[in-house]
Order: sequence, then C-alpha cells, then structure tokens
Amino acid sequence: MELSCKSEYAILALLEMASHYENGEPMQIRQIATQQKIPDRYLEQLLATLRRGGIVKSQRGSKGGYLLAREPWKISIFDILECLEGLDVQTTEQDSNPTSLDNTLVAEIWQEARQAANSVLQNYSLQDLCEKRDSRKQLDIMYYI
Repeated sequence: MELSCKSEYAILALLEMASHYENGEPMQIRQIATQQKIPDRYLEQLLATLRRGGIVKSQRGSKGGYLLAREPWKISIFDILECLEGLDVQTTEQDSNPTSLDNTLVAEIWQEARQAANSVLQNYSLQDLCEKRDSRKQLDIMYYI
C-alpha cells in the first residue's frame, strides 16, 4: 500500500486548514499552496473533490476561500482517503470465487491487511496530525548558549 501524491497533497492542504481552523476565516488556494508547496491548479482540483465529498466547504466573495466542513477532530485520515481514492472494500470476481485453497488464503490475508490499515486510518484525525506536528516542532527547538 502506498500513499498517492494526490492524497498526500490533500492531507497537507487539510493540515494547513486545520491549523487555521480556530480563526474561522477561509483560506485562499494561494495561501495553502504557498505554505505547503503544492501547485495552485492541482490544489484547486483537489479542493473541488474534497468539497464534493463534504470534507471542505467553499465561501465566495472577496474574503472567500475554503474552510473545513467539520471540526478537525471529526475528520479522519480515512475520510479523506475515502473521498479521494474511494477506499470502499470491493470484492472482485476472483475474491468471491477463489480458484484454490492458496488463493483463498491470500485473499483472506489481504482482506485482513486492508481492515487493519483502515482501522489505523480511522483512528487518526486532522487534529491528531496537528498535535503530532506541534509536539515534534517543540522537540526540534534548540537553545544555543
């Protein structure tokens, strides 16, 4: 399993938005793109997808931009990936009609791995990522005498 570039950019953008959630003001694409080093046009497409998925909402006007649709602690990483990648568990024809005992065992293990990964992704929210980032920033501070 690998995190796609699309998902990574989306999580970074949402992390930036979560950091500014408390002030209640929408963030413009340009702001997010600059802070997280994401191409503007690509970010625009990602945010449109996330808006359709109910993760963010947009606000028009001179002070418009994008806001999180829910509190950061109510948006799991699984929600984000599901919106972008469609992580719903689909069984293929091969999974439903295994050709041998070996195929059945492999399918069962793969299903177990998917469930474990989904469980981990459901247990982490944007708020959790913000807190982890902030605590690591504190560890990186060095004092020189």
